Amino acid sequence: MKCVFGKLIYTGNGIIENSYITFEGSIVKEISKEPKGELIGKYEVITPAFIDAHAHIGMERAGEPAQEGEANEHMESVLFTIDALDSIQMDDKSFNDSIQNGVLYSCILPGSGNIIGGKSVVIKNYSNNTNDAFIKYGGIKAAFGYNPMSTIEWKGVRPSTRMGAVGILRNELAIGKKMIELVKKEKKIIEELYPKDETIIALLEGRERLRIHVHKEDDMSSILRIKDEFKINITIEHAGNFCNSEAFKKLKEKNIPLIYGPLDSFPYKVELKNDNIENVKKLIESGLEFGLMTDHPVVLQRNMLLQLKHFLRYGMKKEECIRIITLNNAKILQIDNILGTLEREKWASFTCWNGDPFSLESYPVKVFGEGKELNIN
Repeated sequence: MKCVFGKLIYTGNGIIENSYITFEGSIVKEISKEPKGELIGKYEVITPAFIDAHAHIGMERAGEPAQEGEANEHMESVLFTIDALDSIQMDDKSFNDSIQNGVLYSCILPGSGNIIGGKSVVIKNYSNNTNDAFIKYGGIKAAFGYNPMSTIEWKGVRPSTRMGAVGILRNELAIGKKMIELVKKEKKIIEELYPKDETIIALLEGRERLRIHVHKEDDMSSILRIKDEFKINITIEHAGNFCNSEAFKKLKEKNIPLIYGPLDSFPYKVELKNDNIENVKKLIESGLEFGLMTDHPVVLQRNMLLQLKHFLRYGMKKEECIRIITLNNAKILQIDNILGTLEREKWASFTCWNGDPFSLESYPVKVFGEGKELNIN
C-alpha cells in the first residue's frame, strides 16, 4: 500500500485536514490521521480528479484544421446509433493539457448540428487508446434550438424551424412507441427490430437517457412537453440563455439534471443574447443540483477549474465549488460508484497541489490516475 499526505484534502463531499490517503493498486483504501503503507509525498492540497461532463475533446483536435473536426456527422439529422468513441483520437494534445490541470475524465458527446447526434461516452483522459479509455456510455445526444436549424445544407432530412426539429424527433419517438405496442401484442418480434429501433425503445423504457442541448427557456418548454408526452429520461445541457430563476426551479421540481455552461465563452449567436454571469446567482439560488461543462474547445478543458470563480463570487464555499466538477458531475454521469469523491473503494484518482487551487499562484505537482502517477511534464 502507498499513501500521500495532504494538509488540506477536498474529498468531493467536504474538507479533511492533515490526513493521509492510503491506496492499493487503483483503489482508495482509507483516509486517516496516521500513515498506512509507504508514504510517497506530502502536499499542501489534494483534490479528487476533475470530471468534465460535456466536451468534444479528441473529436475537435488541437493543432488540426477545423475541416478535420469530427464532432458532427453530416449524413443525416437523426443518428441514434453512431458512437462518439469512434471519432475520438487520444493523441489530441489537449488531453495532456487537461491532465496537467487535474481534469482526468470526460464525457464526450457528438455535436449539436443534428437533432439526434449519436451516443456519448465517458472516458479516461490519460489512456493511450480508446479501448483502454472507455468507462461507459453516457446517453444519446439531442439538440433543440438554433443549432439543428442552422445545418439545412447538410445531407438528409433537415429542419429549418424549431417546430420542424421537434416534429422530426416526436415522429421518431411516436414510431418507437407504436413499435413497443406491436411487440407486446406479438405482432412484431424483437429480432425484427433494427439497432435504431432498439435505441429508441430503450429511451422510451427509461433504460437510455437523452442528453439535450438547449439554451433558450422556450426551447426547454418544448423539451418538457416531449418528456411529459413520452416519459423519457433526460438531462438539460448548456442553459446559457436561462435568465429567469423560474427556469432553474422548474428543472428542480421535475428532478431533471442540468449540466451548465460553458462559462466565459463568447455569446456568438442570438440565442445567447441573455448569457450573463449573473445567471449563475439565479442558478445557485434555485437550489438545483447541477454539474459543469467546458464544451471543449469552446472553453479549453484545462481551464475548467477557472470557471468556478463565478460560483465563489456568488457565495458558494470552495468545497461546494469543487463538488460541482467532481461529485456532481459523477452523479449525473452515473459514475459516482467509482469517481467523484475520495473515499474507500473508489478509484485513487486525485491531484496534488502546491497551494490553494483557487489561487493563480498554485498548480498541480503530482497527478494520480487509478493509483498510477501520470506524467505532467
